[in-house]
Amino acid sequence: MLDPRNNNELPAIPAKRYFTIGEVSELCAVKPHVLRYWEQEFPALKPVKRRGNRRYYQRHDVLMIRQIRALLYEQGFTITGARARLEGQQARMEASISNQIVRQMRMELEQLLAILR
Repeated sequence: MLDPRNNNELPAIPAKRYFTIGEVSELCAVKPHVLRYWEQEFPALKPVKRRGNRRYYQRHDVLMIRQIRALLYEQGFTITGARARLEGQQARMEASISNQIVRQMRMELEQLLAILR
């Protein structure tokens, strides 16, 4: 998903459940206003909002932001290209999960058939 070579200069992500926009900004080397903009451009990026509309990002959000940052700043993608790339990865991941579920169900059905014989 995320090429570790592209993020050697970024700090490690602490073992926390939620991160504020300021913390994410430091962890990903991106300014807060850019994070807010990316929320509009990338539908999968949805931080939890609490009191006073404050954003709280989870670990998967931080990883996605780092991936978006790598696509835009290091690999030279446009916003549209990065969005398409992320959506393609999401579709491949969903297809892979579906295939795994089908294989597992088939194995269970074959075992059940063997028991019934």
